[in-house]
Amino acid sequence: MRPPLTADERTQLTGWLDHLRSLVRVKCEGLSEADAHRSLLPTSPLTTVAGLVAHLRWVEYSWFTENLLGTPDEGQTPWKEGGHPDAEMFVDGVPLARLLDEYDAECARSNEIIAGFDLGDVERAVVRDSGHASSRYILGHMIEETARHLGHLDIIRELLDGTTGYEKLN
Repeated sequence: MRPPLTADERTQLTGWLDHLRSLVRVKCEGLSEADAHRSLLPTSPLTTVAGLVAHLRWVEYSWFTENLLGTPDEGQTPWKEGGHPDAEMFVDGVPLARLLDEYDAECARSNEIIAGFDLGDVERAVVRDSGHASSRYILGHMIEETARHLGHLDIIRELLDGTTGYEKLN
């Protein structure tokens, strides 16, 4: 469901992010495991429906838990020193339902975290030389990130079985 047309800034930002997050699951409805893990792009073999869902889960974790909250990675993420930069997308054999449930749980944690910050508060972790991102920036970036990959899911789903749109949530 889209956010109200005249809501305050926080409600707009979190509402749009939640709306886009919900569409990720819609784009995955009815897919077989084989199709969820099928690679269709020869130059981007990790770009599968399952890989994108896993990526979105870990991006949520990275921005909200690690960056904003300041929780250090103590081995729980798929990224390792010297490892593959897209390690989160190596999900062959992981059921799509599990990936979606993990994504939903991560989004719920992200919402709990952001609720404890004002929009002008900045991330606690030091992650870049250019400075700390505000909660407002993080929400805007996550809208962009989720929308971008939702577009990828749109294209992959259409290539897989011709399914287009997201009428169920309009």
